[in-house]
Amino acid sequence: MKKLKLLLLFILFLSLEVFSQTKNEPVSKTGEQWSALAEQNYSIEYPGSWELNRPGQGGPNFLLFSQLGSAEDTFRENVNLLIQDLKGMDIDLDNYTAISEEQIKTMLEDGKIIESKKQNANGRDFQKIIYTGKYAPYDLKFEQYYWVEGEKAYVLTLTCEVSQYEEFKETGERILDSFRL
Repeated sequence: MKKLKLLLLFILFLSLEVFSQTKNEPVSKTGEQWSALAEQNYSIEYPGSWELNRPGQGGPNFLLFSQLGSAEDTFRENVNLLIQDLKGMDIDLDNYTAISEEQIKTMLEDGKIIESKKQNANGRDFQKIIYTGKYAPYDLKFEQYYWVEGEKAYVLTLTCEVSQYEEFKETGERILDSFRL
């Protein structure tokens, strides 16, 4: 259980910061081209103007970074996916959510859960959690989706500065909602 808590803590902080197939297709109301990342066990779509980064082993499976808004902007809003091995831990979505919520409140400076609810899309249950916290010097807002499938947890996270969340919410949720297992 201690190992799981450390891994979940890693997930929280990882949200701050290759082998794939991509395709371009217009799916934006504004006519912007979107790209698709298709892997063996998941796929996701994202705006073509966002940068795809594949950090490698031990980290997220991918990071998608927005463009900086201005010369003064120092934080790139982002979406990332972390797949966590839960083999032998006998953890379901409810357990995973409870552990994660506790860590948000205790491990993140000023961590505050705004919303947490179970949802279903494409025949799969997942947990949607929105929360805020500080990661010096930034005040951040996170929107996370958790799936527990088999013995793996999939944690998909949108991370924004609190002041930029409303601007990125529609695009961010569209990215999150395009995720398929």
